[in-house]
Amino acid sequence: MKWFTRAKYAVKAAVAGWKGATFDFSKWFGRRFWGIDNSKLATNETIFSVISRLANTLSSLPLKLYKNYDIVTNHQVADVVINNPNPNMSGFEWINKIEVSRNETGNGYAVIMRDIRMQPEAIVPIESSYVTPFINTDDNNLWYEVRATDGTYYFHNLNMLHVKHITGASRWAGINPLSVLKNTLDYDKAVQEFSLSEMQKKDSFILEYGANVDDEKRQQIIDDFRRFYSENGGVLFQEPGVNVKNIDKKYFASDTLASERITRSRVANVFNVPASFLNDNEGQSYGSNEQLMIQFVQMTLTPIVRQYEHEFNRKLLTPADRKAGFYFKFSLGGLLRGDTAARTNFYQAMIRSGGMSQDEVRQLEDLPPKGGNASQLWVSGDLYPIEMDPAQRKGVKDSGKETEE
Repeated sequence: MKWFTRAKYAVKAAVAGWKGATFDFSKWFGRRFWGIDNSKLATNETIFSVISRLANTLSSLPLKLYKNYDIVTNHQVADVVINNPNPNMSGFEWINKIEVSRNETGNGYAVIMRDIRMQPEAIVPIESSYVTPFINTDDNNLWYEVRATDGTYYFHNLNMLHVKHITGASRWAGINPLSVLKNTLDYDKAVQEFSLSEMQKKDSFILEYGANVDDEKRQQIIDDFRRFYSENGGVLFQEPGVNVKNIDKKYFASDTLASERITRSRVANVFNVPASFLNDNEGQSYGSNEQLMIQFVQMTLTPIVRQYEHEFNRKLLTPADRKAGFYFKFSLGGLLRGDTAARTNFYQAMIRSGGMSQDEVRQLEDLPPKGGNASQLWVSGDLYPIEMDPAQRKGVKDSGKETEE
């Protein structure tokens, strides 16, 4: 009957969504705070671009649980974080959602649900607008207040994953980057609305007659002018004694482009990404794509990745796990591999100096290992196993000195 019980549980989980034995998040997920989505993420192309690129890049990075440099696959926590965080999400999706929330509101939250052995069994992202961190004066620990439609819940900091933008010494919540960009976004919006209104205006003219006309005659002139303009595709004939002047529109494409460039530059500064990632290449000079990715990894991704790794290691692993050598790690190597020529030179140097085996190179290139000699370290001479007795190398006498060819 075990299979029936599992099937019954799966059906219940699918129906209940976010419900469990000790929690019910079904009323939280998928709802908009205050009923309306007024976020800049949904209304500003530049903000949408930088947040989606950061979230997609981070959630696409390989994430593994290691034990002293060896990959661990048979650990419950690894399966929850990487493959099955909850019944409704994949490992990619939950990290993507929490990273989007971090960049949109300054804070990304996810509740850790534990089984009877206090091992993580589910990770549930939560809308940051519902969460307030505070210090409990009773135990002097950091707690999180979560306001739901059916009540208020409190979670200890070890049961809440919290990734954020920078904070000051007196606050626990991260600073909202969109609040920092408020003036920039308001200015950009004003320029766009003005330009759009100018572009949508119809052609306007000034009709100047040599003599005064009464109201009835004036209206007949205007109606005749409109009819002639409409029927002749915008062609006008200037009659004797009549002066026609076109009222110029105040839309200049250069003004819009300059405003967009300023906005991209300021958004790139706040989110700490290269301006070229927002399609702004003015003043940018990189010798290769590898140099650009090095700057992006070192200045942007590394602090973000380290924050996630510390949260995972502290709150998902027990002290015994950490002492045993377990730790989570994102792999940034794929972003730094460079082009084919750069990778080839690097791999050759590492193999010939005994720094890497051929199988390790194959794994970096997503190729299956061969085993045998391919898993051993070699040194140039030309290429012998690093453990081999030098006297056994070709052209070496018993004395250990190489013979002259």
